[in-house]
Amino acid sequence: MAYVDTGLPTNTAPTVIFLHGNPTSSYIYRNIVPHVSPIARCIVPDLVGFGDSGKMPSNAYYVRDHIRYFAAFMDAVVPKKETDKLFFVLHDWGSAIGLDWGRKNPTRVEGVAFMEYVYEARREDLLPELRETFEKFRTEGVGRQLIIEENMFIEGVLGQFGTARGLTEAEMQHYRRPFLKKEDREPMYRFPNEIPVDGQPEDVAELVKAYWAWLRESDVPKLLFWGEPGAGVPLEQVREVERDLGNLRSVNIGPGTHYLQEDNPHLIGEETRKFLEEVLERK
Repeated sequence: MAYVDTGLPTNTAPTVIFLHGNPTSSYIYRNIVPHVSPIARCIVPDLVGFGDSGKMPSNAYYVRDHIRYFAAFMDAVVPKKETDKLFFVLHDWGSAIGLDWGRKNPTRVEGVAFMEYVYEARREDLLPELRETFEKFRTEGVGRQLIIEENMFIEGVLGQFGTARGLTEAEMQHYRRPFLKKEDREPMYRFPNEIPVDGQPEDVAELVKAYWAWLRESDVPKLLFWGEPGAGVPLEQVREVERDLGNLRSVNIGPGTHYLQEDNPHLIGEETRKFLEEVLERK
């Protein structure tokens, strides 16, 4: 797994793990990390199969595989003896991978910021346009045609609908780079087929249910970023989380769909830094 590591600015600084989702990479945090790195060590990995990371020999890319790789990454890069002050900034599938790790290592988690996250959805709760697109992605044959052959996750989901502002051609070229070859697009295909809808796939639904139970029960400080209109996390879901989770601060970033880090990175960076400072002051 490739990663960016800004290093510790001071001996007592906390560490922040930034995790991306599908089909992005550490690049999505490029304008956020500079706000946080003066007060924290920032570690920004590329999930296996994404960005500059290598490929899975199995070419499977199930969520359980990513979780295994990420656990090994954490053991290697931030072993337990090194720090007890870990914060997480999570997006998309990075939320599932990061929150699962947090549930299993609760004493090491100082705070969690998250946005456009993975939750257990019901089919009827999904936005109609989102429901139609993702049902195609999950249809045998059709999904592979759209994602592997036509590169729809890059060109459509990210490029056309992923942000409120629209990405520049230079930004799109950066996101295209890991997936120029069709044989490298399997990770993008697998993730939408892992989204837990109406309890399926069962293993992912159970995993998501478990980390949401942990979040509800835990008093760990939480920071939720959301945009208008949002995409995977519409306003109704935001309000539900605001009701359900304790010790939560909620921040509206303004216009934003799914890739909120591209729509208002500087606000996200500033609020993340403020969140860290507030949590550490209370300790």
